Amino acid sequence: MYIEQGGEGPDLLVMLHGLGATAAVWSPMREQASERWRGRWLAMDLPGHGESGPQDSYAIGQYAASVARSMLSHVDPVGRLVVLGHSLGGVIALALATGWFGVAPHRVFGMGIKVAWSDDELQRMEKMAAQPARYFATQAEALDRYLKVSGLAGIAGAESPVAMRAIAQDAQGWRLAMDPRAFGVGKPPVAELMALARCSVHLGRAGADALVTREQLRAVDPRADDLGPHGHNVMVEAPTQVWDWMDAHSK
Repeated sequence: MYIEQGGEGPDLLVMLHGLGATAAVWSPMREQASERWRGRWLAMDLPGHGESGPQDSYAIGQYAASVARSMLSHVDPVGRLVVLGHSLGGVIALALATGWFGVAPHRVFGMGIKVAWSDDELQRMEKMAAQPARYFATQAEALDRYLKVSGLAGIAGAESPVAMRAIAQDAQGWRLAMDPRAFGVGKPPVAELMALARCSVHLGRAGADALVTREQLRAVDPRADDLGPHGHNVMVEAPTQVWDWMDAHSK
């Protein structure tokens, strides 16, 4: 798996991106990491995303197993392990919080997790997972498509660091750097994973996030936090807000 890392010290912060994105979406937070995090940080492209290879199954358990294997050698047994996940990455973080996958986080943060799914939404995801990758004639068209489907349009431009590794080119043209089968992840068992967590778990949602309402999130976590007047990609729009949120629960 493709991994970016930095910092020093025994503590480790692992950042997991959402469906269709890459670890590059954490670049605004990484720019502040030397001032906001005392330890090492690690961000990876999830399986089937960016420069990480595909896998046979994209069930949450398979994601969590792959992520755990990739991060295990980076964990210092005398340090704290904190996992921060966004959207799909937040669900994977919750799976890691169970301790079932060979790592034992000290604290987990999940933001922007979609918890309510209609039958139509799930069927649409299954249909997308069964379709081949869509190709574009130009790099610009592919980047424009990525920004739209990732919710970054109007927040980040095609030349922004957050768009790195988001598209790929082969003999057929330009496409999103994502295995379409990853759309088949299915409805995440958020409430069940919350109940199984063996460490402190904190959920949050930005006020303008169209994928999850405050009421929906607080149905699974009554203490879920408000991350301010931002959209789904709050870590891109307001990285300081996310750092402040984590600091508030780390004292």
